[in-house]
Amino acid sequence: MRPRFRTPTPLGLAVATVLALALGSTPALATPSTDPGPDPVPALVAGTDTATPQLVTGLAEPAPGNPAAAALAHLASHPERYRIVPGQLAELTTDTTADGRRTVRFQQHYSGIPVLGGQYLVHLTGDGTGQRVEAAGGKYFTGLTAPTSATVPDTTLRTLALGSLSDQRAPARPKAATAEDHGQLILPGGGGRLVRHYTVRGTGPDHGPLAREVYLDATTGTVALAYDARTGHDAGAARTASGAVPATGTAPDVLGRSVKVNIGRLPDGSYQLTDLTRPSVITTYDAAGRDLADPTESLPVSSPGPDFPASVSSIGAAEAHLNAAAVYDFYHDRLGRNGLDGKGGAINSVVNVTADGAPYAGAGWDGQKMVYGNGNATRYPYAAALDVAGHEMTHAVIKYTAGLTASGQSGVMDEAFADYFGNAIDVTTRGLSMDDPQAALLGERLCRTGTPQACADRRMDDRRTTVDNYIGAGSFVDQGGVHLNSPIFSGALWDIRRTLDPLTADRLVYRALSGYLTPLDKLVDGRNAVLAAGREMKLTRAQLRSVAAAFDAHGIRDGWQNRIPTDSRLLQSGITAPTIAPAVAAGHWVMTLSTPGGTTPPALYTGSTTAADTPTRLSPDDGRRHSDPATDGASAVWLAADAQDARKLEVMTRSLSGGPVRSLFSSATLRPHSVQVSGPDIAFLLTDDATGRTRVQLSRNGAPTVELPLPEDHGLADLTLKNGKLGWIESWTAKDAQIQAPTVYSVTAGQVTAQYVTSTADNGPFISATLLAGGRLLWTETPFERMKPSSIRSGALDGSGVTDVLPATSPYATRMPTITASDQALTFTDDSNHNPVGGWTNAALPKIWQLPITGGTPERLSCNRGSQSQAAADQGTRVVWFDATLGRTDLVSRNRPAAKC
Repeated sequence: MRPRFRTPTPLGLAVATVLALALGSTPALATPSTDPGPDPVPALVAGTDTATPQLVTGLAEPAPGNPAAAALAHLASHPERYRIVPGQLAELTTDTTADGRRTVRFQQHYSGIPVLGGQYLVHLTGDGTGQRVEAAGGKYFTGLTAPTSATVPDTTLRTLALGSLSDQRAPARPKAATAEDHGQLILPGGGGRLVRHYTVRGTGPDHGPLAREVYLDATTGTVALAYDARTGHDAGAARTASGAVPATGTAPDVLGRSVKVNIGRLPDGSYQLTDLTRPSVITTYDAAGRDLADPTESLPVSSPGPDFPASVSSIGAAEAHLNAAAVYDFYHDRLGRNGLDGKGGAINSVVNVTADGAPYAGAGWDGQKMVYGNGNATRYPYAAALDVAGHEMTHAVIKYTAGLTASGQSGVMDEAFADYFGNAIDVTTRGLSMDDPQAALLGERLCRTGTPQACADRRMDDRRTTVDNYIGAGSFVDQGGVHLNSPIFSGALWDIRRTLDPLTADRLVYRALSGYLTPLDKLVDGRNAVLAAGREMKLTRAQLRSVAAAFDAHGIRDGWQNRIPTDSRLLQSGITAPTIAPAVAAGHWVMTLSTPGGTTPPALYTGSTTAADTPTRLSPDDGRRHSDPATDGASAVWLAADAQDARKLEVMTRSLSGGPVRSLFSSATLRPHSVQVSGPDIAFLLTDDATGRTRVQLSRNGAPTVELPLPEDHGLADLTLKNGKLGWIESWTAKDAQIQAPTVYSVTAGQVTAQYVTSTADNGPFISATLLAGGRLLWTETPFERMKPSSIRSGALDGSGVTDVLPATSPYATRMPTITASDQALTFTDDSNHNPVGGWTNAALPKIWQLPITGGTPERLSCNRGSQSQAAADQGTRVVWFDATLGRTDLVSRNRPAAKC
């Protein structure tokens, strides 16, 4: 569980699936409108990377019979509209509102395997023979061709999942690391990928609990998707004593005031904080200082009499207990929902937790229960803020309704809906008007000193927009900016609540969440869901236009990305495989792309680095996955993996101008990787995973590959090839010391011409990222000390010496930069910052810098405000990279540094 609401980080995140809605009976909803003016509700919204529409509204088509069967028959009877194979759909839920409308939510399967985010919803109204479909929509992915059998053993995948919890930016501590297996899924995108889903738990670098949802490609073992999880362990509800009967008592709040609480009287005459007055049994536990990662030994807060002692004041037990009741009452009385799970399930809270023994200033829903820390010298126990509790418990509601994935734009909406309802629960329970100065604040009652306005963690009225304030975070920053950008969407929802009657707004937003959204939806999908819910609720035309205006005011509308300024040239939009870097040379890029419509597996394409064009396919349409390319600008070399058995790998090459595809090497037992090409030479590393042995394979002028000589006990990594020279990092052990040596090998001479031994002790520097450029060998050298910056070094090809292109003492030096280079310029990405002072901003995101290949003062390559990654040098100072400025991953280029930004 990643800590939530911990100063100074933003509000927590969540993931989820789907369930119910039952609108309350009062007040009556608005009547249909005859207002003139355009209808703001779209009649049809096309899907993205699929032939199936995202949303269809304004229907009135007969669909008699059982709702699920009728909905499925409706989809089957309109193949030209939906492009859905009915046999791939399985009913998830059928929910009924108080006014009799029914929503059937289907889960898509491919060859019997669930498709992540593949959910389609059909909305029906009327009864019996008068039942009809009035809308449909969601995500259904056409053209899936993913393999359905794993080739990597489950035990290997589990080991890889555990290893994925750490990275070089923020290594996790291995304490009690576990991996919970959730089985196979199809990850959409192009032809799809077969993945295995794990929830991995451990302890983070800040000593707090760390949990991550990890989706590993079941044919390659690589991480296909990962984001922070909201999962936990049972709070110990089984330890609640049986035979308790309802009672009332008092307990001191965090200010020492006595408040009334519903409690349970046990057979032995003692009492505990168990509220038995609602269908959802509410129990508050005392962790007694146990670690929040696993407070399984916690027992309910108890007292010998009905008046609880003063000691519970310091742990926020009374507020936690009342919070859960207030959240239940809001969802039940206002929205007709029976508990967080919609089924009256128990609501458990655990107070008085620590983080690895240290005070915990935070709160969070961990997937099963609320967990509260006791705050610190400046903050009260986190249970003191109802809006914080409401935000976190709303993540449970999201889990059982839309299931928004906690990554990227879907994660932004996940946080935004939690913000909205956390705020609405607090304002409604406290009886505040929407005009009250505190109505827009979140977390304002946590601070021990200062004004509410100064103490608030978030303001719902801060007027953020996509154009001015969207933070283009890559996937490694805040799960793609889920907290950073949520105020944009939650601000629009809050404006709707100010414009409409608050109860109508709450029902509208809840209906959109529970009845129209699916796990992978984006911001504009959220807008359309709210408008479609408004039409279902028969809001007036004027009300619907005010809803649309609220989204417009925050820049949430079609094409919002086009209004954000950039200084780069767009080459390709919406890259589907941003973890695989493009290969670039001589004015051409080569990379893995999905074909239009996703009708075949990912394939290899090429295009120009100077202008957007239609990519040219290089790889054959043979049903295999083609990826990991290299190019010299004239030809490309890459790996082809069998769709059903990824152990069957083939090294292939083709001219960028066309012609036949040639096979250089294939194996079902040895693993080729790190392919390189330069003129007549092609080289790659070949690893025997059974023994760990890695060797260089070289092909000259199309001849069969040969293995280069190397001492048997030496290892290899980071292969590079250019103009008849090979470079790599060679490693071996000598006298119990680990040695790493950047090495140059002359292809024509058939011998090593330079070897720079740079590490001769266990605590020596770490060497990585070799590159041949400018007639020299480049690499990065990182000190053993964790936070010290790296140097970028350059060695002569004849072994005559080393110089620093960017010394570690430079103010521009960063730890373990990603480097790329042409013969004229060195380009590096500063992506080492994982906890910037003052929090994440666009300025703090990874940026690309460039300097002459011989050294000098680095300059910013681009002033684009979002994350910049996977840079690849072209000719001169031109660079191609993946850019996340526009809320998606684009391939862009720039010809020269922008200098000052």
